[in-house]
Amino acid sequence: MADLDNKDQAEMDPADMEDVEEEEEDAGEDNSKARQLTRQMMQNPQILAALQERLDGLVGSPSGYMESLPKVVKRRVNALKNLQVKCAHIEAKFYEEVHELERKYAALYQPLFDKRSEIVRAAYEPTDEECEWKQDEEEELTVSKQEEMKEKAKVEEEKKDEEKEDPKGIPEFWLTVFKNVDLLSEMLQEHDEPILKHLQDIKVKFSDAGQPMSFTLEFHFEPNDFFTQTILTKTYKMRSEPDESDPFSFDGPEIMGCTGCTIDWTKGKNVTLKTIKKKQKHKGRGTVRTVTKTVPNDSFFNFFSPPEVPESGELDEDSEAVLAADFEIGHFIRERIVPRAVLYFTGEAIEDDDDDYDEEGEEADDEEGEEEADEENDPDYEPKV
Repeated sequence: MADLDNKDQAEMDPADMEDVEEEEEDAGEDNSKARQLTRQMMQNPQILAALQERLDGLVGSPSGYMESLPKVVKRRVNALKNLQVKCAHIEAKFYEEVHELERKYAALYQPLFDKRSEIVRAAYEPTDEECEWKQDEEEELTVSKQEEMKEKAKVEEEKKDEEKEDPKGIPEFWLTVFKNVDLLSEMLQEHDEPILKHLQDIKVKFSDAGQPMSFTLEFHFEPNDFFTQTILTKTYKMRSEPDESDPFSFDGPEIMGCTGCTIDWTKGKNVTLKTIKKKQKHKGRGTVRTVTKTVPNDSFFNFFSPPEVPESGELDEDSEAVLAADFEIGHFIRERIVPRAVLYFTGEAIEDDDDDYDEEGEEADDEEGEEEADEENDPDYEPKV
């Protein structure tokens, strides 16, 4: 059969062969144009949104398999689902005990955190032994090579240090932590920074044994000119039990609400409000007057005035988005910032967080590189300006 095909091809009229080649070229051009059109479509936000909506509708769509099962098998599946509900309730109890363990170990951590606070606010000066940091072998080799250069500059540095006033504690420790963490730095405004320079410590307090699950963030400030309190608080209420209407959605404790505190601002120092002037024209007389209005202002300290959740539990979309972000921030401060504050101050914790995504990032880079190579080989590819 193959020989026959070869023979037919050999006897084919050259004009016919040219037509075939032209058709293949046309098909290649069509495919190239189709790829280019697809790329353009995928860069259109409206088209992407429509596709995402379509895909979201497909997620979790019943396959019809369950409906096809015999009734006796469906009964047994229902028995498995009842077992799963019992598993969810056991899991809820597990997380309640985890919360108790957190309370227990929080008491063990606290003396170390208190010592950290004393060093930051210059209430305690660590000894030489406490300040000695043990370096690994590679760091020691690197340091030994630089010792001669450092020794030469040491005398001059000591003279300069003697001339300068010795800073107390670790200045702007918590402000630096906030600036180094994207989740928190996005909340910071320039007018917040002078206030946060007075922040001396953040503590986490858990609810007492036998009480509903909750935790409180305590922000300890030194006396300042901005507000009269020295402690600002934010309490998060939690729940660790499956929702009766949807028990399979249970995935550990969830924050159900939060309450802030009223800040007693010094007159003229409230950064959560700003004064604006608006001109109003009288309809009849045509005269113009200037009206002064006080309106909300962007500030980190809005963190202490979250939206109130009504008894119905229903919130508008904006309030839901604010609370969702608020819960994420509160959880992050409790889980990461407070236990590892010094590593966020130095930036080492941020590097560790980035390392968690290195592998995924490399894969994404590889895919992007392959896509760019394909585009460059595409005769119809037009690079973006």
